[in-house]
Amino acid sequence: MTYAVGMELPLDQILLGDCIELMRLLPSGSVDCVFADPPYNLQLRGELRRPDDSLVDGVDDDWDKFGDFAAYDTFTRNWLVEVRRLMRKDATIWVIGSYHNIFRIGSILQDLGFWILNDVIWRKSNPMPNFRGRRFTNAHETMIWAARGKESRYRFNYAAMKALNDDVQMRSDWLLPLCTGSERLRNQHGLKLHPTQKPESLLHRVLLASTGVDDIVLDPFTGTGTTAALAKRLRRRFIGIERHPDYAEAAIGRYRRERPLPIDSVMATPAKRDLPRVPFGSLVERGLVPAGTRLMDKQRRITATVSPDGTILSGTIRGSIHQLGATLTNAPSCNGWTFWHFERDGILITLDVVRTESTQVVREEAG
Repeated sequence: MTYAVGMELPLDQILLGDCIELMRLLPSGSVDCVFADPPYNLQLRGELRRPDDSLVDGVDDDWDKFGDFAAYDTFTRNWLVEVRRLMRKDATIWVIGSYHNIFRIGSILQDLGFWILNDVIWRKSNPMPNFRGRRFTNAHETMIWAARGKESRYRFNYAAMKALNDDVQMRSDWLLPLCTGSERLRNQHGLKLHPTQKPESLLHRVLLASTGVDDIVLDPFTGTGTTAALAKRLRRRFIGIERHPDYAEAAIGRYRRERPLPIDSVMATPAKRDLPRVPFGSLVERGLVPAGTRLMDKQRRITATVSPDGTILSGTIRGSIHQLGATLTNAPSCNGWTFWHFERDGILITLDVVRTESTQVVREEAG
């Protein structure tokens, strides 16, 4: 366990101590993503409560004692200031909370210059009941996803999220179960070790959505190490901070037991809109679709010939792959990349296949 930090990043470590003090020792602009599960400030009314408004029994530590809104706001502003300093210009942050604190955090995020991208509702499929019967069952928590600033060119793995959701665009309401069963860490008495341990499914989705392989993820409130475990599993780097020795010890053990997935399985497939823009003419120049190639639609009813300048010709009509496709089908527009096909080794393939194949060459030439 690490107790002190120098100016070098303590990658893949869980640090024991106060998050604000320890973050001040880390270099600016050093992390790609932050996941923060800060104290919910449940003791504003003098009693410790869970997000479902039920009393927490047998808790005698000070993990959530702030006393009033002003003290909590000061604490929130201080840790967010340090987090923002540590974030690279295109980094993003996820903050999760309940109705007790998330609105105050959202206001402070905006005051500090963060740019909110989404509020994501984690809808719990198995919420705890409201034991007193005086309110609705609190069946969700809210996550704020924000970029460091308005001009940040943040990462969003749209294709991965769509694939995870049966090839349907991922929505901002996520139906996921609470942490239960063998996933829930317990103390020597068989009781829950941490009152708000987050499920692995939640962090899986968060990290898959907003990080890539070897990105550095910071969790300033590590708890029992869900973020750490999922970062290692998905081959992300990790820095964690936890002030409670028992939680930190459990998180370290959990992190060490975790095994990373094979590298090939976690490499992201970019969405087409994220691919480099490749003019059709460059494919002609490279000989990937040589001048003179005969193009056709999928049914082989419409044909055209590739010209040296990247236009295509059908009879006496000439134009781009998009213009000519629209003209010949009497359509207002046409995606020439998917409309036009040609034969390769006896197989009919789209121009889009060749464009995708060429992107790796373009990336290498760009450095």
